[in-house]
Amino acid sequence: MTWTLDQIWRYPIKGIGAERLRAVDLAPDLPLPLDRAWAVLEEGGDASEGWRSCRNFLRGAKGPSLMAVSCHVDGPHGAEVIHLSHPDRPDLTLMPRTDASALLEWLAPIYPESRRPPVALVDAPPEGMSDAPFASVSILNAASLRALSQKLGLPKNEPLDPRRFRGNLWIEGLAPWEEFDLVGKTLAMGDARLEVIEPITRCRATEANPKTGHRDAETLRALREGWDHQDFGVYAMVRQGGRIKAGEEVTLQ
Repeated sequence: MTWTLDQIWRYPIKGIGAERLRAVDLAPDLPLPLDRAWAVLEEGGDASEGWRSCRNFLRGAKGPSLMAVSCHVDGPHGAEVIHLSHPDRPDLTLMPRTDASALLEWLAPIYPESRRPPVALVDAPPEGMSDAPFASVSILNAASLRALSQKLGLPKNEPLDPRRFRGNLWIEGLAPWEEFDLVGKTLAMGDARLEVIEPITRCRATEANPKTGHRDAETLRALREGWDHQDFGVYAMVRQGGRIKAGEEVTLQ
């Protein structure tokens, strides 16, 4: 069976900003480079080192306007520069290791006052800071996105924006929901090999439109009513490193 790697995405700051890539180098037992490499800690959140639950950080489920942040990263390793944009904020350029206060000030107007305020930008451990407590790479199915869009009554030419689901790798060619049948199996993309681990259970972040930051689609209700679950996509782990490129073949090992 052969499918296509259609899109590659990363999210350098957890819950804040999406960046599309044309290619990326994967390493064993690590997430995509600079994916969830930082997270914004809420007041009273767990400030210890290592992986922590998403409940400690700013995220789209709590502040839907965060979903409208776009992101671009450049600069050498260890001295990255992040460029952020949002329809209701001026553009911001920062070095996360030195300009955290500028980021916190920039975020404050687009995060609900009813929520605990942001207090610090923290580094993720090597395994990243996804919602899974391991070095995950998320794999999503474009056909499932179209099926969910249809369930919501959206026109075929206006499906849900894939950024709602903050996935890393989007695959074309699978049948709707066939990604769940891949759990326990290994996928080949270029020289890389990824083992599919488990489904991803979704939260209210997916209800927010990445173009506006407003909730406008009852994605969770549609999943429950249509398929009796709240899952979308699967977590995988890189077992063999290698470069992957958008547009190349994906095969089952």
